[in-house]
Amino acid sequence: MAPSFFDRAVYVQRSHFIDEITCLEEAFDLLDDWPHERRDLAYETLYRACRKAAQGAFPLSAVRENFERFVKKSGMLAEVGGVSSFFVMARNRNVGSA
Repeated sequence: MAPSFFDRAVYVQRSHFIDEITCLEEAFDLLDDWPHERRDLAYETLYRACRKAAQGAFPLSAVRENFERFVKKSGMLAEVGGVSSFFVMARNRNVGSA
């Protein structure tokens, strides 16, 4: 499987929380949970692009962009500003005073 981390997270508003999608696997999880009655052409196209990216045959950056558009079109994109991403903090080993 090709490298699967996005260059930056996509924040998805769920019913009572905001989900931070940082990689292809998390995008697949959201798509797998997507209601069957809402799976339209946009869903199918994004799902196929994710599968191709997992095989290394499609740019991960394009999948991330299209995933964000899909979530926005669905009314679930959360605009989160001024909050440090856990993903970014986990990459930085010097978090806090350690």
